[in-house]
Amino acid sequence: MQVHRNIEQLPSFRNAILTIGTFDGVHLGHASIIAQLKSLAKEVDGETVILTFHPHPRRIVGKEPQAVLLLNTLPEKIRLLEEAGINHLVVIPFTPEFAIQPPKAYVEDFLIRYFNPHTVIIGYDHRFGHNREGDFKLLETYAQNKAFGLVEIPGKLLEASTISSTRIRQALLQGDVQLASNLLGYDYFFDGLVVKGNQLGRTLGYPTANLQLTDNEKLIPANGVYAVTVRLSDPVSNGDAQLKGMMNIGVRPTVDGLSRVIEVNIFDFDADIYGQTIQVTLKHWLRAEQKFSGLDALKEQLSKDKATSIGLLNSL
Repeated sequence: MQVHRNIEQLPSFRNAILTIGTFDGVHLGHASIIAQLKSLAKEVDGETVILTFHPHPRRIVGKEPQAVLLLNTLPEKIRLLEEAGINHLVVIPFTPEFAIQPPKAYVEDFLIRYFNPHTVIIGYDHRFGHNREGDFKLLETYAQNKAFGLVEIPGKLLEASTISSTRIRQALLQGDVQLASNLLGYDYFFDGLVVKGNQLGRTLGYPTANLQLTDNEKLIPANGVYAVTVRLSDPVSNGDAQLKGMMNIGVRPTVDGLSRVIEVNIFDFDADIYGQTIQVTLKHWLRAEQKFSGLDALKEQLSKDKATSIGLLNSL
């Protein structure tokens, strides 16, 4: 897949079959849209083109930009779309200036000028241009004048895609890992930089990698304890294997309860990985975070959590 970030340097697409969207999560709802895109491209010997925006448009024109929590960072989205078999991904900077262009200018001076699409596949409720005044009906007028073909994404398909993104976020914020995985079509994951913590876990016999997310827009799942797998950016002697572990997200009420942290105990692992970025994949929700009577009670529970995690991860 070719990724294009400069609108002035786009290639001449061959019979471009174009769709537009944020594609956050690249989940099973999106997979149906992508399948339709690829099917039509095959029929006309064309290329699949996805147009997306960064940052998320709601960060620029939304009423609560700080509330945008994304299922994918841009690099993650790029990787997932490449795995889906898309030919071209065009990433357009979404700016206030871009948002206020008149709808006709958006179609004529942007879509047609730079993409010259053979066909645009889009939802009936797609809005664009200043005050989101552009709509499917405007695109239809261009299609009727043979500027490009126009295919409407079926309402049920579009609704499933929209609801899935919302439901996935809700599921993760409630700790429902299984539902999130079912809707995504893969297990939710995130990257984190390993930073120095207070090293309390080491004194308890459960040393942890304290993580700082690499993108502050990435959704952090609900507080609690999870069984996870871990992939290292520098795998050292572990090859490309996924290591097993357990993760706690929360304020550690037994210890201090002051700030929210993400910490991962990687089983049978003692290498120094400070400063590395690791990828954590959620496999199972174990329990909610809770306050124990003391460190001994906490240590006893951690032993149970580890045994449960190993049992669940070995069954995968």
